[in-house]
Formats: sequence, structure tokens, C-alpha cells
Amino acid sequence: MSKGSMLLVSERRAIVGLAGLYATRMLGLFMVLPVLALNADHLAGATPLLVGLALGVYGLTQAVLQIPFGMLSDRLGRKPVIAAGLCLFLIGSIVAAESDSIAMLILGRCLQGSGAVAAAIMALLADQTREQVRTAAMATIGLSIGVAFGVAMVIGPLVTTHFGLSGVFWLTALLAVLGLLVLWKLVPPAPQLRGHHDVGMDRGQLASIIGRIDLWRMDTSIFSLHLILMAIFTAVPFKLVDAGIIEARHGLVYLGVMGLSFVAMVPLVIIAEKRRKMKLMCLGAIGTIVLSLLGLGLSGAHLVLLLAWLFAFFTAFNLLEATLPSMISKLAPAGAKGTAMGIYSTSQFLGAFTGGVMGGFLADRFGLSAVFLGAAIVAGAWWLLMLGMRAPRHLSSEIVVLSDEQQDTPLETLMERFAAVTGVEDVMVVPEERLAYLKVDRAQLDNEALARLTASG
Repeated sequence: MSKGSMLLVSERRAIVGLAGLYATRMLGLFMVLPVLALNADHLAGATPLLVGLALGVYGLTQAVLQIPFGMLSDRLGRKPVIAAGLCLFLIGSIVAAESDSIAMLILGRCLQGSGAVAAAIMALLADQTREQVRTAAMATIGLSIGVAFGVAMVIGPLVTTHFGLSGVFWLTALLAVLGLLVLWKLVPPAPQLRGHHDVGMDRGQLASIIGRIDLWRMDTSIFSLHLILMAIFTAVPFKLVDAGIIEARHGLVYLGVMGLSFVAMVPLVIIAEKRRKMKLMCLGAIGTIVLSLLGLGLSGAHLVLLLAWLFAFFTAFNLLEATLPSMISKLAPAGAKGTAMGIYSTSQFLGAFTGGVMGGFLADRFGLSAVFLGAAIVAGAWWLLMLGMRAPRHLSSEIVVLSDEQQDTPLETLMERFAAVTGVEDVMVVPEERLAYLKVDRAQLDNEALARLTASG
């Protein structure tokens, strides 16, 4: 590791604090996933449709509010906005814990989702880190989300067994308080509020990004993936019970299935990235999801088949969770990754909301098997959509800090100089940030020429 890419003490503190904050918040949202459908029937007015709505409705408020919260943090400061979001999350958790009707539970889940601070957290992380280490810092956040999901699938059933569904929400409230303490004690304040085209949303780029069919396919992919995930968890817990697994042991089932699926996913990610087989791996994963959903819908109560199909599903799910953001990064124009990721995240949350409603509706009207078959139809349509996708070029993002002399160079001249370097495919210079955003093909990049240009100004 070069000296410039070594983490400073302040950067390490910010990364650990914010990754922990993000993980505890997502842990609280995910813990209800494996238990809500089984344990909400005692609530007044509960129906499968309304339980599905309660499961996914947090995604609606997340989708609507995450971009406004991010923009608000540019004006009011990162930590105050994050603290306000965590307070909303805390209030929603308490409302859900005290619910005696499905309507109150839905309200609590709405409030939980309204604490939409993901964009503000990422912006604060960008404020706290240098360009040389920012990619690694963002990867740490992504890893923390994956770990939180796996842990939540195990802890949720264990907590519910001992303390009931309300116990899950009280633990979620405790995690919100812990998040506030982490924010206050561990995360340093931003030295200054800055714009970040690699992280933040730029409203001027929205129309051009939304209009790109390659990025639209990625948004549709994450929408479909989380729609399917949320839909099937209106039915999976009941399938496990029908197969003879008591609820207290569901956490162990998820631990085994998800642990093995993570191991199986790693070599597939390596093949996708190192051997440049992104499209092949993507289509293979979606096809595996189609088959696993059909298997889950048609396998009845056969335990071995049920576990095998769940393993196949989560291997494909984890592979797509890991590779879709990488594909967004490759496809987004220079200096537009933040805007592309903002739309992508919004699509993910909308998918979660739609999936909860769809799963609840299908379970209510047609039974559990219809949930899996309906999700399989969505996955099949998704596979057909992705069939026409061009394999993404393996481009990487590079951020160059402009020197004082480069700051005084005419913008067009500076962009021409960067574009003339072999391997540089796209350039965006933002003088007010003192940065140049590049998309480069590292296999062809003339590193010496880029270094000379950077050093000489």
C-alpha cells in the first residue's frame, strides 16, 4: 500500500464509526424480515396483505426521503441530519414495539423508514476521507451492510422466541440509541461541507442519468432483486414451519444457508471481476433465482429440497448484491457515480416496498406457493430484459486533485490534457471541488503520463 493510500487516524475513526452506525441501523430494519409474517397474526386487523405492507412499507418512506435528507445535510450539516433521522428511526421502533394493531405496526415501520440517512452518512464519510482511500471506505460500508443482513437473519428468530415480536422492535430501538452514541462519541464532525460527485446527488445530472438504458437496466435489476427478496419472506417462514422446523431454530437454518451461500458466492465474484464475465454471471444468477423460486413454490414440505433451493437463491442473491453496484460504477459517466447510485438506491427501496405488498397480496388471495411463482415470473421478465444488455466495459473511477496551476488552466485545455492520456475514457473537471473525475481502463492506462500531468500541473 502506498503512503498516500494509508488511512489517517481520523479517517480510520470515521470509517469504523460510520460503518458501525450504518450496520446497526440496517440490522434493525432487517431483523423483522424472517419473523414478521409468522408473528403478526395476533395484531388487530392483520391480514396477509397488510402484513406484507408492514414488511415492505419502510422502503417507500426510504425511497421518498433519502435524496431530500442528503440535500438537507448539505445545508444544515451532516451530523444534525443523521441524528434527526436516527431519532425518527427510534420513535418508529417504539411505535412498532407498542403496537396492538396492524395499522400501528405499519405506522411504526413508516417512521422507521423515514429516518432515511443513508445519503447523509455517505456524504459525511466522503467529507472525512481523502480521494485516495474513498473507494476502500465505501467498500467497508458495503461490507457492513452485508454482515448486518446475515446477522439479522440469525438474531431475529432468536429474539422473537424469547421476547416476542415486540422484543425485536425494542432491540431495534436500543440499536438506534447506540447509533446516536456512536455518532456523538466516535464519529468526528465534518471539517467542512463539500460536494462530492462520486457520492452525492447532482440534480443537474438526473435527466441524463435516468435516460441511459444501461443504467436503467441496473436500477430495474436492484428493484427486482429486492422486490423478490421482500415478497418471498411473506412465505419462507411458513415453509420452514411446514417442513418441521420450529421457529426457535429458524435462525440456525438461516445461519447455515447464508454462511454456505457467502462461501459459494466468492469465487463467482472473482470470475465476474477478474475474468470480465459480468454479464454471464449476472444472467446466470438471475436464471438461478428463477429456478430456485420455482423449486420453492413446487417443492412442498420436503426439508432437503427446501434448504437446497434456499441455498441456491441466496448464493445468486449475494452474487448480484455484490456485482450490481460494481456494474453501476463501471457504467456511470465520470463524475456522475453519486447521482447514479442515488437513483439505484431509490430503486432498491421501491422494490422492497412493492415486494412486500405483492407478496402479501398473493399469499392472501392465492396461497403461499403463488408468492414464489409470482416472484419467479418477475425474475423471468428481469432475465429477458438483461439478455439484451451489453457486457459493461471494465472501467474504473479515478479522482485527481488539481494543483494550483491546474486551477488556473482553462477548463477545456485541462480536459483535453486528461483525455489525451492513453487509457482515459471519460473526463469531468470540477474546479470548485479542485478535482478531476476520470473513467479509465486500467489495462491500457499510461500511469506515467497521468502522473506527469498531475505532478506538473
